[in-house]
Amino acid sequence: MDEVRAVSLGEAFAALGDGILWVLTNIGMAFYNFGYAITHPASWLNWNDPLALMRFAYYGGSVEFFYVVFTTFLVLTAIGMWKNSFMWGMVRGLEFLANTLGRTFAWAGLLMVLQQVVIVFMQRIFTRPDISFGFGIPLQFDISWYAEELKLYNAMVVALCLTYTFVQGGHVRVDLVYSAVKFRTKRVIDMVGSLIFMMPMATLIWMYSWFFMWRHLITPKISASDKLELLERKARLLKWNVETIGFSPNGFSAYFIFKILIVALCGLIFLQAMAFFWRSYLEWKEGEASEGKYLDKDVLEAGEEAYDHAEF
Repeated sequence: MDEVRAVSLGEAFAALGDGILWVLTNIGMAFYNFGYAITHPASWLNWNDPLALMRFAYYGGSVEFFYVVFTTFLVLTAIGMWKNSFMWGMVRGLEFLANTLGRTFAWAGLLMVLQQVVIVFMQRIFTRPDISFGFGIPLQFDISWYAEELKLYNAMVVALCLTYTFVQGGHVRVDLVYSAVKFRTKRVIDMVGSLIFMMPMATLIWMYSWFFMWRHLITPKISASDKLELLERKARLLKWNVETIGFSPNGFSAYFIFKILIVALCGLIFLQAMAFFWRSYLEWKEGEASEGKYLDKDVLEAGEEAYDHAEF
């Protein structure tokens, strides 16, 4: 029995060592992969070449790409720990990106309401089967096309305003421990949450949504389990096949945009996880005086926050 336990323990340590070595090897290779991608852009950006397009589709959801992004995060974090002003600059830049996108695409909610009013008027009052815009060569679609397009506005609000709402503190929180602990403990919880919840979740959804998107843009179909060698062979048959089929004969014909928005959502979540980790670290290091430092929050009036998030 003792021998069996010793063997099992040895195998566990060996597996752990192999895992650590694999991670360190990928981090080291990330520098080479990033350098090669920068110095050979035609190998993955020249979409006139089917091989380059297929490489782009593969590497966008690959282990190699993840470690390039993760290693970049590690390098920027190390520089920021050495020079805190640099880290504050990255936090402000990423939060500015989230706020700008959110404040811009939040107007899609208003467009959705106005378009719905126009649809009702055209159907019930003018009894028109279509709506036409423009001069000379008008842009004309069936009423059902505009009705289905309303879902696109909703998707834009969800995908592009989610990180904005996070920055503004507008998400609902289930709080069992957080409010009862000290300030620096809260910041540690925030840092751990960024690393073990936000980043892995964004990475996992990105990997599958990336290939889900490409399956609606090109043929032959590709999947997350395909190896690069297989995709390079498929490149000989590669053709653009952008999804244009709606749920009704005359319905909205650009559903591929929804797949692109899912990928954009995952990327924004990962970037915000980086910003949240850095902000939490800086506030932990500098103390309570730095809480909310440089945070650009919307207000209705002086001292009144636009969002009153719920905590349970």
